[in-house]
Amino acid sequence: MFKTVLFPIDQSREAREAADVVTNVVQTYSCRLVLLSVVEEPNPEATKDEPMFSPEVVAKLLESAQLLFSQQGITTEVIERQGKAAFTICDVADEIGADLIIMGCRGLGLTDDGANDSVTNRVINLSPCPVLVVP
Repeated sequence: MFKTVLFPIDQSREAREAADVVTNVVQTYSCRLVLLSVVEEPNPEATKDEPMFSPEVVAKLLESAQLLFSQQGITTEVIERQGKAAFTICDVADEIGADLIIMGCRGLGLTDDGANDSVTNRVINLSPCPVLVVP
């Protein structure tokens, strides 16, 4: 049913909780797992309270995720991109031929429009494949 699963990750609690569902789906369907981390371009009007992720932080996050899945016997591929999170997630899903995107109900990144228009909501509306949102 699913051949390629895309799992966009960030440092949110929701992404960590979604990892269990990802493990279950990947093991059940013996599919390819691609981890994606999107570094948003710096906002010149950003406040000190907004999270900024350096390439080093992103690399550590991806390394931790790979280790977590390898402990479950799952081989992962890693993609790191820069851009607007929702658009980049959907572009990568299209590029790799993802059959499913699995993500937490909301990540750390919010769009300029605020909390009502989260990255997850945008991905749901733009995705070229089904999106499984883990609460």
